[in-house]
Amino acid sequence: QVQLVESGGGLVQAGGSLRLSCAASGRAAPFGRSGMGWFRRTPGKEREFVAADSWTGGTTYYADSVKGRFTISRDNAKNTVYLQMNSLKPEDTADYYCARSRSPYARLQASEYDYWGQGTLVTVSA
Repeated sequence: QVQLVESGGGLVQAGGSLRLSCAASGRAAPFGRSGMGWFRRTPGKEREFVAADSWTGGTTYYADSVKGRFTISRDNAKNTVYLQMNSLKPEDTADYYCARSRSPYARLQASEYDYWGQGTLVTVSA
């Protein structure tokens, strides 16, 4: 059974911080040889790329809208990837999803990912 489980979402005021976690189990783990990514979706909008890293964590990509505020990291021993979100803005409000890439590299396109979590809701109040 494949599972990616996100946690850490919630309600925060603008300017605050949250750290999302994504734990892998079953066939999604170990992900030590896979790139991982975070995406988000708001009602009425398409899924949006947020951040991605390579299997070593040595290469990272960020959407321009979060660059300098969000940081993706991983602990391969724990099969867990994180998204540290600082200086949150109301426009960051969304369901956040983690995903495992088909390749070892950081990827920006959702089509490059084969396993997805169920999402965790982040709400940023003004």
